[in-house]
Amino acid sequence: MNTFLKRTANYFLIGVLAFIPIVVILQIVLFVKELISGSFQIVYGYWDNYLLTILIFAMSFAVFTYVGYRLSRAGGSWIIILIDSIVNRIPLLNTIYRVTKKVVNMFSGHEQKETREVVYTEYPKEDVWVPAYVTNKEDDMYILFIPTSPNPTSGFTVLVHESKVVKSTMNIEEATSFIISVGVDFNHVEDLQKLKKKRP
Repeated sequence: MNTFLKRTANYFLIGVLAFIPIVVILQIVLFVKELISGSFQIVYGYWDNYLLTILIFAMSFAVFTYVGYRLSRAGGSWIIILIDSIVNRIPLLNTIYRVTKKVVNMFSGHEQKETREVVYTEYPKEDVWVPAYVTNKEDDMYILFIPTSPNPTSGFTVLVHESKVVKSTMNIEEATSFIISVGVDFNHVEDLQKLKKKRP
């Protein structure tokens, strides 16, 4: 009876874990839906006209699409440049805006290549290797963000010497997938060979 209960509980947990990715996607969809519907109600509540509200949303969609196109193709947009120049004149907000923009650019691919690098470093002790995002580099010192599984948005920021860093063949997207999947999604065997060579 005891074995049956353990097996049943085990199957139940496996079933729950199988639905976690679906729940995460649903949460994202619901968040976007709430965001759009909330914005729609605010705009409609102000203008009290469905046609005008739809027109405003269509124009907003066109502006976002245009800015995305300009950023992808030309690397910049006059709209973003104008907003940058305004926000940079506001104390305190300019610091928050600048830092947030750098983080978003790093993950979206608009930051310089060297700041989108993935490396391995020993953390929290020697001979325990973790993947880390290179967020900055100064001479022979690396500034790394070490994300935690399964949530890559939380973690630790550390400064290490380049001798304590091993380059990875993973890109940002692959490293993020590796962290979210708690190591299940990993097929860079060549990285393991590099780490073995670093062993004393």
